[in-house]
Order: sequence, then structure tokens, then C-alpha cells
Amino acid sequence: MKAPGPRPVPDRQCLQGILYVLHTGIGWEDLPQELGFRSGMTCWQRIKRWINARVFDDLHRILLAQLNAANEIDWSRAVIDGSHIDTKKGGPGP
Repeated sequence: MKAPGPRPVPDRQCLQGILYVLHTGIGWEDLPQELGFRSGMTCWQRIKRWINARVFDDLHRILLAQLNAANEIDWSRAVIDGSHIDTKKGGPGP
């Protein structure tokens, strides 16, 4: 019988670890395990997986839709640039 391996770190713990690193600016390898975040490398791998799965893009879109529906966005102060727009080849030039 195979011995069970370590349990996967819950998403919530990884998110808290990711937010801690982003807030404090410490390196992933310096994430204090005693705060319950487990390994900084685990959190780093999880954020990479979430980025590749476009989780944050989807979350951003959902939050904007909900805030807009609740009339909580002042669109008069909104700005958009070309880095946020997908263009097709052969589209109009500048």
C-alpha cells in the first residue's frame, strides 16, 4: 500500500500567500511558512497555473460587470490603451 503524499495546499491559502508576497514585496522563497501559506514555490506555481488558465482575466471581467451593473464605476475617469485591445492582422493602422 502506497503511503499518502502531502495534501495539496488549498487555493485560499495559496491566494493569501500570493497576496502577502505582492503586498510586502518579499521574494517567493522568503514567504514565512509559519503564517500558514506553506511553500512560496507552491504559491508561485499556483499563480502561474492561474495566469495560464486566465483566471485573473475572468475575475476582472466578472468584477467589472458586477460593479457596472451596480452603477459603481465612474466611466468618465476610465482610460484604455492598445495593450488591452486585441487587434486582427490587417486591421486599420494608427
